[in-house]
Amino acid sequence: MRSVLLAMAIVFSAFSAEAAAQVPNFPEGSQTRWVVDQPQEIVAYVVFDPVVVKRELPQSLRFINLRELATAGIPWAADYLVNHPTQGSWGISFLEIVRMGTFIIDGRVPNWPKDGAAALWFARVAPSDPAVNLGPGRPYLALEFWIPDRDYVAYMHEKGYSATYGEAKLLQDSDGTWRGTINAEELRVTAACMPVGRVSGGTGSAGSQMFFPPLSSSVKNVVRVAFAGHRERECGNGSSLDLHGTHPLTGGVALEPMVFEYGYILRGGTYPK
Repeated sequence: MRSVLLAMAIVFSAFSAEAAAQVPNFPEGSQTRWVVDQPQEIVAYVVFDPVVVKRELPQSLRFINLRELATAGIPWAADYLVNHPTQGSWGISFLEIVRMGTFIIDGRVPNWPKDGAAALWFARVAPSDPAVNLGPGRPYLALEFWIPDRDYVAYMHEKGYSATYGEAKLLQDSDGTWRGTINAEELRVTAACMPVGRVSGGTGSAGSQMFFPPLSSSVKNVVRVAFAGHRERECGNGSSLDLHGTHPLTGGVALEPMVFEYGYILRGGTYPK
């Protein structure tokens, strides 16, 4: 068994090194340094009514909606609107419950509880003025970024990252099912994912994103990230996502299937707007 584990560690180290070499450069001038490695995460794509979070949207941004995605030829958006024709103005977002081997900002790591994880709810946005160029990376509004360490949440604020306290966990059952939970203000989430089918992605998958803070946050910085090495499998039969509470997220509709992602490396930092 020891030799098998050692072999797996060697393979993973080689994969991590290759993925790291593929991570795109992000712009110079970063005020902080953020590194994520060895992640494992349940990801759900959630459509939502933008009215419920309108107060969090900066005037310089707008939500990407389903109607424009369908018009642009995105098949899943067109299919969704066939069955939900009144939701063309709804936005698209992703919800993640993610645990990581490495999560470090300027040399400091969170104090993770047993099975502790981070969780985030980010929505796709675009500039209100189409003539504005935001630079490299797909833009998102960071509606929520939950961390189960109050002191580290305060530290993230100091470093220019928008975050709030929330108790998130992610663990794997003996049968291979991944189970995640979020317990935060006005929100309870339970998720289950049994990864099935082929693995997509790998070291060739690379990209960049930028995250804007919500208006309610005291943070005003923009976070830019670059990543490579995403591997993904669909969540099969028996997978589920349950949203409870009065939080705006609970009115959203999770698209199927959810996915399980792992293996990527992410580097990022904060920039003034």
